[in-house]
Amino acid sequence: MGQILREKEIIAIGGGKGGVGKSFVASNLGILLAKAQKRTILIDADLGGANLHTCLGVSAPEVTLSDFVNYPNVRIEDVILRTSLDNLMLISGAQDFLGIANPKYSQKVRLLRAIESLNVSYIILDLGAGTTNNTLDFFLLADRGVLVVLPEPTSIENAYRFIKSALFRKLKLLAQEPQVRMVIEKAMDKKNDLGIRSPVDLIEHVHRMDSRLGSQLDEAMSDFQPAIVLNQVRSMSDVRVGYSMQAACEKFFGIKVNFLGYLENDDQVWQSIRKRQPVTLNGENSKSARNLRTISYNLLNNLQLKPE
Repeated sequence: MGQILREKEIIAIGGGKGGVGKSFVASNLGILLAKAQKRTILIDADLGGANLHTCLGVSAPEVTLSDFVNYPNVRIEDVILRTSLDNLMLISGAQDFLGIANPKYSQKVRLLRAIESLNVSYIILDLGAGTTNNTLDFFLLADRGVLVVLPEPTSIENAYRFIKSALFRKLKLLAQEPQVRMVIEKAMDKKNDLGIRSPVDLIEHVHRMDSRLGSQLDEAMSDFQPAIVLNQVRSMSDVRVGYSMQAACEKFFGIKVNFLGYLENDDQVWQSIRKRQPVTLNGENSKSARNLRTISYNLLNNLQLKPE
């Protein structure tokens, strides 16, 4: 998830738990980019609970990711759906979740490669909840990974768990030596007998085993810079949660986390979801629409997304 970008950019929208607003953020970011004349594909990468099409006001699609995953002769282009907005396309998640919620390794590799091959400016992945390997691998595929968090203890705790799991997954995939991989697996258990309590402890432990590999893992950790968006903010104390998480990740995980901004608690959000009309499409003057433009601008530094 580094800063050396492809000609296209892949953005992953994740979160430690369900119901935090991942699909809301993903769909509206896609709309803002499309309105800025950027060819964009939204991909519902929640392999088992697809609902991104509902956020966009699109009827249940006939072709989905499950067709691509289950049938080798189906190309990724065959499951791309057009939306009512120019420059915005959708690849819907599977409806028959038992078929692809846990794809085989070969299926997942084929899917990841197909996503990388898409010829657009932006690809936005709307991830499932939790920290399964599939979800973490989609997050790590992205150039920019964003976590949507509610300013409440359970959501914050799950976000920390997601960040730590994603980082350990990244380090484990990088490490080739079985002995080092075993250490990383042990380190993921906070009660491990190696005295490893944080990613920083892990890097120091690997350095003592193999300084060359320790330096590689250290570089990979420096390259891991997820971002945070707070949702359903009601007060300034809620806003401060974002800055507190930013500081905590640097102190305890040794990584830089970017706080992109927040979404105010806004009745127009649930009304837009109920009406299946995204706020950035029909309610550009709402608090949420303005918040989304600020978040999008902070994420991509694209002047076309800058709030007025």
